[in-house]
Amino acid sequence: MRVLGIDPGLRNMGWGIIDVAGSRMSHVANGTCHSEGKDLAARLLSLHEQLTDVIHRHEPDHAAIEQTFVNKDGVATLKLGQARGIALLVPAQAGLTIGEYAPNKVKKTIVGVGHAEKHQVEHMVKLQLPGVKIASADAADALAIAMCHAHYARASGSWEAALKKASA
Repeated sequence: MRVLGIDPGLRNMGWGIIDVAGSRMSHVANGTCHSEGKDLAARLLSLHEQLTDVIHRHEPDHAAIEQTFVNKDGVATLKLGQARGIALLVPAQAGLTIGEYAPNKVKKTIVGVGHAEKHQVEHMVKLQLPGVKIASADAADALAIAMCHAHYARASGSWEAALKKASA
């Protein structure tokens, strides 16, 4: 299974790709899509084109996206939601299976603590993907999101296999 993790953002959208074979994970690639353009529509189009290119180059089977939390600035939250829409749309257009995870769930899965700091998440990503060169903090988060999806997709697959075996 190849998983694309996406950390949505309007200025910087982090992405990370891992391969998963059983309980083994390996790093494939990571980076950041930087939005370009003066107005919102151009910036969203830029993110769409860059993320589409990532999918075409690396051909993932699954995508995992961090859910957005609501903050006090309604305008910023709305803009982030639009960027998150791009992060959901592009994998859906490619026919990928998509998982969504709350930030605390990702942190708890990767670090063991739901309120871990960014540097702790990055440290654990480096430990679990030896030799990885992380392009940015956003890319580190995206790799953590992909790793979280790998964990839960593996658990879900085991559960489905057990049910299938039990009903046979």
